[in-house]
Amino acid sequence: MKTARHPSRGTHPVLIFVLSFALLMGLHAPLLGLPYFWDEAGYYVPAARDLLLSGSLIPHSTPSNAHPPLVMAYLALWWKIAGYSPVTTRTAMLLAASFSLLGLFRLAEAVASTEIAGAATLCTALYPVFFTQSSLAHLDLVAAGLTFWGLHGYVKGWKWDTALWFSVAALAKETAILAPLALLAWELLSQLVRPWGGNEWQLLFQRRGRNPAVFMVPLLSLTAWYTYHYLRTGFVFGNPEFFHYNVEATLHPLRILLASLMRLWQTVGYFHLWLLTLATLFAMRCPPIREESGERQRIAPDVQFAMLTVIVAYVLAMGWVGGAVLARYMLPVVPLVILICVSTLRRRVRLWSGVLIIVTLMFVAGWFVNPPYGFAPEDNLAYRDYIRLHQHAEEFLEARYPMARVLTAWPASDELTRPYLGYVTRPMRVVRIENFMAEQLMSAADARSNFEVALVFSTKYEPGHPLLENWRLWQDWKTRFFRYHRDVSPAAAAEILGGHLVYTATRNGQWIGLIEMEQIIRVGR
Repeated sequence: MKTARHPSRGTHPVLIFVLSFALLMGLHAPLLGLPYFWDEAGYYVPAARDLLLSGSLIPHSTPSNAHPPLVMAYLALWWKIAGYSPVTTRTAMLLAASFSLLGLFRLAEAVASTEIAGAATLCTALYPVFFTQSSLAHLDLVAAGLTFWGLHGYVKGWKWDTALWFSVAALAKETAILAPLALLAWELLSQLVRPWGGNEWQLLFQRRGRNPAVFMVPLLSLTAWYTYHYLRTGFVFGNPEFFHYNVEATLHPLRILLASLMRLWQTVGYFHLWLLTLATLFAMRCPPIREESGERQRIAPDVQFAMLTVIVAYVLAMGWVGGAVLARYMLPVVPLVILICVSTLRRRVRLWSGVLIIVTLMFVAGWFVNPPYGFAPEDNLAYRDYIRLHQHAEEFLEARYPMARVLTAWPASDELTRPYLGYVTRPMRVVRIENFMAEQLMSAADARSNFEVALVFSTKYEPGHPLLENWRLWQDWKTRFFRYHRDVSPAAAAEILGGHLVYTATRNGQWIGLIEMEQIIRVGR
């Protein structure tokens, strides 16, 4: 049976990069000037700014999370060249996203064909999580792209390219080490199983002849970073609070099971991925399409299973660690699922392009239409709604109460105290609480003399009628294992705090409100 491991010379990489960047830049143009959002504002931008101003790889304006410094150094370099601004930041990230798409295209072209590579790359670019992360200053998309380049070197048999790309990926984000370690396990398994197998097993477990050292080099580079971090801070894996939240508090067996199921959903079903997955499962019931030259090509079985090994490694490992079960953590493997699905559809369905058109249209709809369950606003354009709400409310707050002490929660606490994030023109005084649960607000009300204004907002997206809202056990699990809580409404918050609501706004399920306390002394009003 014919397989496609070494296709034709393919399309020039520069053309693919330019087309990818033009597509992303055109689609993201209205978003380039937005202030920084959530984890951007809370860690990555301050850490990169510290590197720009002091040259230190260890941030000092925010507690170190021990993330490797590659992306922060990349942003600092761009700010040095083009000046510090959200436009510079987001353009730099779009360039990185385009390079990631090029890596995926080259990988797909190497294992399938130019036609499949183009379709899989376009689907990935339009997938809501990839699309929104393309311009956000996070680590995961960059690590994903470098992982694609490492996989490209792997399937090509280029050992030093493989070691280099996987090493750089691990220095973009530490979880990227999962890919080379998974491939090392696959290589060792292939060598153990193949001698006892028949023809089919030989096809599946072909010995690729990789030196195990190729996969250990990335581990050495990551170990070097952690050693440096320990020598500078006294901590290996970040500050104790970060380590507890992302590792120590995640090791309950039931939580691991629930998180692994959520990771599996994010890998094959999230934001309309289920359409592509179901279409592929139905296509598997159909025989391969025969043409004059024979059956349509497929990705070589051993390559598919090598990719599957990486996918499984991510699903399982990210079920064990990570306090926030964010979909962006799965970006290194979701495009691999898309690639395998696209290849399978083309091999078995004559109208495969029509199926992909429907899937991509649903992906684009996912940019704007929120799902019927809670999700991270950074997974589609809900993050834009959050930013606009906070931008307008905090402009009003600064103009009307410039000297007030403001009760609020993170990340608004950082937005108000760090003008370089793009929300206020000068730092404001903040009294910080954890969230806007009734208990937190009642505790704050007991010390209401400490603040004059309260800025309350939705700390998560909540649909009007959430899926599974009546399943009490699931609600209990979310509260116990994933820090789920319900924020009280602005009106209820005003009543608890003993103030009155002077500003409120809502956008697509998110809200914000400004509460003036009775003892307020208004300066310049």
